[in-house]
Amino acid sequence: MDPNIYALVLDTLNRATSQDAEVLKPAEKKLQEWEIEPGYYSVLLNVLSNHSIDVNVRWLAVMCFKNGVDRYWRRNAPNAITEEEKQKLRQGLLTTPVLSEPVAQIATQQAVLIAKIARFDCPTSWPSLLPDLIGAMKAPQPLMQHRSLLIFHHVVKALASKRLLADRRTFQELTNSIYAFVLNLWHENTELFLRHIQEGAATEMITEHLEKALLCLRILRKLTVFGFKKPHECQDAVAFLNVVFDRAKTSLECRKLLKGRGIYPLELCEKFIIHLTKVALGVLSLHPYSYVPLIRPSLEFTLYYCFTEQGMVLTYERFTIQCLNIVKGIMQCAEFKLPKGTEQVKEPLILQGHQMKTEVLDQNTVCHMCRHLVTHYFLLSSDDLALWDAEPESFATDEAGESWKYSLRPCTEAVFMELFHEFRSVLAPELVRLLASLQESQVSPDDLPAILKKDAIYNAVGLAAFDLYDDVDFDEWFTKVLSQEIKVKDNNYRIIRRRVCQLIGQWCCVRASQSIRPAMYSCLLEPLTRSGEDPAVKLAAAEALRSTMDDFSFDVEQFEPFVPHALSALYDLLVECSECETKMHVLHVVSYVTDRCKWVVARGGGEGASALFAALPALALHAAHHHMLRAAALAALVHLVKALGECAPNVRPWVLNVINESTKLSEPAHVYLLEDALELWLAIIETSPTGDPALIQLAHNLYPILEPSTEHLRVVVYIMQAYALLCPEEFFSGAGAKCMTVLDDMLSDLRTDGVITVLKMAEICISVNYPERNTFLGVKVIWPTLIRVIHCLLKGDDLPMVLSVRLCLLSRVILLSSDLFYKAVQEASVGLAEYDSDPAKVLSRLLHVWTEKMNLVTQVERWKVIGLGLAALLTTQNQTVLERFPAILLNLSEVLNDLMKMEDSGNYIDSVDSALVSPPGSRPASPLEGRGGAARWGGGVESGAGEEGAITAHELRRRQFAAAHPARTLDLRAVTHHQLETLKGQVGPETFDRLLQSTDKDTLQQIREYIPL
Repeated sequence: MDPNIYALVLDTLNRATSQDAEVLKPAEKKLQEWEIEPGYYSVLLNVLSNHSIDVNVRWLAVMCFKNGVDRYWRRNAPNAITEEEKQKLRQGLLTTPVLSEPVAQIATQQAVLIAKIARFDCPTSWPSLLPDLIGAMKAPQPLMQHRSLLIFHHVVKALASKRLLADRRTFQELTNSIYAFVLNLWHENTELFLRHIQEGAATEMITEHLEKALLCLRILRKLTVFGFKKPHECQDAVAFLNVVFDRAKTSLECRKLLKGRGIYPLELCEKFIIHLTKVALGVLSLHPYSYVPLIRPSLEFTLYYCFTEQGMVLTYERFTIQCLNIVKGIMQCAEFKLPKGTEQVKEPLILQGHQMKTEVLDQNTVCHMCRHLVTHYFLLSSDDLALWDAEPESFATDEAGESWKYSLRPCTEAVFMELFHEFRSVLAPELVRLLASLQESQVSPDDLPAILKKDAIYNAVGLAAFDLYDDVDFDEWFTKVLSQEIKVKDNNYRIIRRRVCQLIGQWCCVRASQSIRPAMYSCLLEPLTRSGEDPAVKLAAAEALRSTMDDFSFDVEQFEPFVPHALSALYDLLVECSECETKMHVLHVVSYVTDRCKWVVARGGGEGASALFAALPALALHAAHHHMLRAAALAALVHLVKALGECAPNVRPWVLNVINESTKLSEPAHVYLLEDALELWLAIIETSPTGDPALIQLAHNLYPILEPSTEHLRVVVYIMQAYALLCPEEFFSGAGAKCMTVLDDMLSDLRTDGVITVLKMAEICISVNYPERNTFLGVKVIWPTLIRVIHCLLKGDDLPMVLSVRLCLLSRVILLSSDLFYKAVQEASVGLAEYDSDPAKVLSRLLHVWTEKMNLVTQVERWKVIGLGLAALLTTQNQTVLERFPAILLNLSEVLNDLMKMEDSGNYIDSVDSALVSPPGSRPASPLEGRGGAARWGGGVESGAGEEGAITAHELRRRQFAAAHPARTLDLRAVTHHQLETLKGQVGPETFDRLLQSTDKDTLQQIREYIPL
């Protein structure tokens, strides 16, 4: 290697570790430039192997090397490292300086680096890696043994993570070749560290062997879980699994002796025990049949250490969580459950596993576990109460997701629910007895232990609500006990008040009659509105209120009297909360209340709704750097605007400004706020009576959102539709035209549903009313799309749904102006060599596809519009159209056959037109259909007076637009008759008769039923 290059890289690495930004930045840039230079990684290897160089520089060298492997080690990567250099690097990484690294942090990074390379190359391109590491593990130097074992662990971990079938087979072969060696090494080091602890040897000696035993255990865990198809068929694996719980017992005893020896040895011992339980959990999860022999020892192990006083003295929290998760896993495992019904058990291990489980978990044991979970683990600890006093909002925040894997309280609750569900017949009477014992005497507010016990039992009854349906009369319990307890104002009783709120939320959708629901609402609002109430109690009441509304049998009218008080209380709670996460929680409740009680909020939300509106600007300012809270505020605002049917004038400028900031892609916050901001934007347009300049200016944010991807296509098109009905000329003269251009560019890449969405938007664009000076603005805006539609129709390979929308769009253009239609055909013919760029040939092909495939249209309204378009072409005095006269007449007769219905009087009526006289809530057909169904666009009963809610300005515009649809305003029979008579006048009776004679007799007979010819 050139000494000058080595010195240059070393100097640059030195400068890259500087604290001076002016020195650091150029050095970092230089290192990035060198990443693709041949020989660069060889220099880095030399730097990190030289123990005399500064630790920070060597650490940076290994990190640069590791990043380079991620980017350039793959063979097909751009600027990939050459095979020659790779070979040198592989050899250099297993030299004595690397395997004797004195700095632990650098040694770990080196191990990760080698593992990354091994994931690409081992064993194909690096077959010597594992044999070399095994050889190094046998070296006399303790440091080299440890470092090679550390590397071996990371290599095995990397290889175990590969999931392709061939890679898994390779890993299984590797496991068979090294398992016995690693197992013996683990036994040796485990015996040594346990003996050293018991003999009181030096801490350094204990730590040395404990570190090695832990690394071996980690390797064995990966090999056992991922290296065998069936671990119970491997003698060594069975031998290892059989000693797991014995080693855990011995290690727990030795853990006591390590106290006072420093934190590090104690932490290592605890990690060792945890990894033993992880072995059991891994095998239980992926190889349940192999776990069958371990069911009894693991359950007995857990019962001793988690449910007896003698065993619990030796445990610590993380260990308890792991043991309880083992119990939960055994109870949940489908392989240990007998099939339901008369189905025979085909696998003997299923029967064996079930028998072992039921033998250990007998009736007495299960009852003991239930009592212990409730009376020990469910009790609030002194730490819990201290946290409640210091940070009530943090205490009240529920842990969600998979917190049962890592947190004790969610873990014990999950085990309890699984236990109760499986042994309901045994545990239900036991829990009912515990509950009954509470009613024997009144608990004094000063008796904190009794209060904590009551809280724990109430918690259990809430968790098991579904399984206690037949055993607890909640109506009576609520009326006689719970509703009275929530009124006790003593500070200690806050524990019970909070739990009562939670019980109401848990039981309301299980077994709570409609008659007591008003009392439940009143009960929950009492702590919410009480001055000086504990924040944790208020938050529990707010969540319970949401739960009572999240029920199939929730009655809005029954809740109506409580809406103003609920909104006012939620506003006060929102102001009182200081934590952003808590405010988000309250805002979600606000959103839910306003969403479920829209028309009630609009009619009687009172000061609560107004106060919430007024509070949101201040809240958004407070959450300037907490984007998730801002998103929750936007979501709540959406529901408030929809519920009230308007945006308060005093906050409207702020709302428009928020929408503007949240929908600008140049603002970093748009990543979190865009989705809610678009919904808010749509709600604001739908409740606006007119299009003011600020709202129209906001439309310029739309097309940048469309350009990068189709992620928000649907909601952006909804916003465009709302703008089209609100202020069509202003919108399509500016931002709307740009949006339609972007949509046209996207058409070729969209799936069917996306194409239909864009084409419907184009149809609306030409269908809305423009001033006389701009009558054809819509056609001008969608002109490129119109040309594309004609080209697609010429191919004739569209799906029926897409075909119907394309033909309907052309028909709307023809009804608007046949001259524009022929101009579009002429422009579309330019450059079409297969049609000699002849508009007549293009039109002939277009009419051929139209008339041949028109019967694929299944939607009656669209079929009628397409028929109207065909009829309109008859009088355009175009020879190509007249050549298709028989086909046109055939299609018109088929449309009339479907549309015309005979009344009792013998007269024909148009079935589409008859929908106009249907009751005022019926949903009229329109191009807007399909967007959110009747709930958003269509006037069903829910959007009318049935809910006594005000009809929004957008709904009125939508109804007017729908009423002006050609399928509603034009009579196809009259139009066809008029067009044929006009055609007769244009071509003369003789030519008209020849046209009729060229038409099939059956077609003429059908058409004459509706039209005199």
